[in-house]
Amino acid sequence: MSALIEVSDICKIYNPGENEVRALDNVSLRIDRGEFVAIIGQSGSGKSTLMNMLGCLDVPTSGTYYLNGKDVSALTDDEQSDIRNLEIGFIFQGFNLIGNLTAQENVELPLIYRGVGKRERHALAVEALRQVGLSHRMDHRPNEMSGGQQQRVAIARAIAAKPPLILADEPTGNLDSASTKEIMQILKGLHQDNRTVILITHDNEIAAQAWRVIRIRDGKIESDSINEEAMEERG
Repeated sequence: MSALIEVSDICKIYNPGENEVRALDNVSLRIDRGEFVAIIGQSGSGKSTLMNMLGCLDVPTSGTYYLNGKDVSALTDDEQSDIRNLEIGFIFQGFNLIGNLTAQENVELPLIYRGVGKRERHALAVEALRQVGLSHRMDHRPNEMSGGQQQRVAIARAIAAKPPLILADEPTGNLDSASTKEIMQILKGLHQDNRTVILITHDNEIAAQAWRVIRIRDGKIESDSINEEAMEERG
């Protein structure tokens, strides 16, 4: 496999000086194309800061980050924005749907910013909603759907443009157990469709469903292991 992500000695320091906080402390990491990785840690461990770095939402204080062969730290804000738009699909705990738009309109919205034409936008949105099992709810607004359905709309929005990298930050954090199971099945399906999936979580049961588990604590990688049981489950 070839590397999609290569992180070398990145640090993120807040309040440099006497009272500095090292949210990330010399983290190095490689993730290949097609991997399904869980990054697990408790609140304050640095996992969300790491996700922000990987998603080009923030820049490290020091160190390098190569995404798909590009040195992200050397890019302008506009160039990083283009990468977020074209190469990364984000899934957040809070859904972040627009209340007065239908499911289909919510999925289409980022495609408008990408300059995708109306007919193609419609087709991509319909296909993405079908992929997450919501063909029958395309005309419903968020307040007409359950939490699990809203998260599936958010996933459809993230995958509609077929980005190679999916970043999911606590995607089941606001969901009941049945909806959590549905969302994890969708993420596994995306991985089987050759997407690279990175899942940020504090939950051991969620992390155990990924093929590789990276544990982070106090801004450092504590362990990085292959989950053979999850790999065998897929066969």
